[in-house]
Amino acid sequence: MASYRIRQYRDQDYDAVRTLFTRGILEHASAGYRHVLRSARAQLGLLVLFAAVRTVVGYWVLGLGAVALALVAIWLLVRSFSTSYVRQALSTDLCDIPTSYLRAPDSCFWVAEAGGAVVGMVAVAPPQDPAERGMALELKRMSVSRDYRGQGISKALCGEVLRFARARGYGAVVLSTSMVQVAAQRLYEGQGFRKVGAFSPSLLGTLLCFQIFQYRCDLPGCTTAP
Repeated sequence: MASYRIRQYRDQDYDAVRTLFTRGILEHASAGYRHVLRSARAQLGLLVLFAAVRTVVGYWVLGLGAVALALVAIWLLVRSFSTSYVRQALSTDLCDIPTSYLRAPDSCFWVAEAGGAVVGMVAVAPPQDPAERGMALELKRMSVSRDYRGQGISKALCGEVLRFARARGYGAVVLSTSMVQVAAQRLYEGQGFRKVGAFSPSLLGTLLCFQIFQYRCDLPGCTTAP
């Protein structure tokens, strides 16, 4: 097991953090694609498409061709869903990390370093949900390099966020993660988080049967921060 340390973000980590985040998000595109294809809506749509083309043109080969084109189109939609999310993050909070997380109140950004390289990251900030502001902090941008998973880094990063929130008197930590990030869900649930909601992030997400899960971890003994 490789040794690592958790430390606060530095300016020289900028490119490594953005690359780590991008890779971490895009690697879930294939899981999202499989999820879509397993849905009854997608399977029925492909079946109807095959039957319609075969009926109109009279050749089952062309029906299969239409299905193949539809599968490619679905993959491109799923991929675009992930890339759009990455572009949005890179152009907002991950564009100026010190301003977003190190100079803002009740915010912070940590990286996990191993062998002189950034192999993990996590941030904390006031939640976007106005109803949670002043009561909870939000865990954001959690990602660990594929080569360093299974070594406790994610758990350690999550622990930093929980300690940070507890030290500031917050009563809970909240987060959001996609339905296809099963390993992340297990990690959070193992750290005391419970699922409290789910929503589709966009019309495209609804069409793709894609949901975001909301989690919350209550911190015993803490009072609501002023």
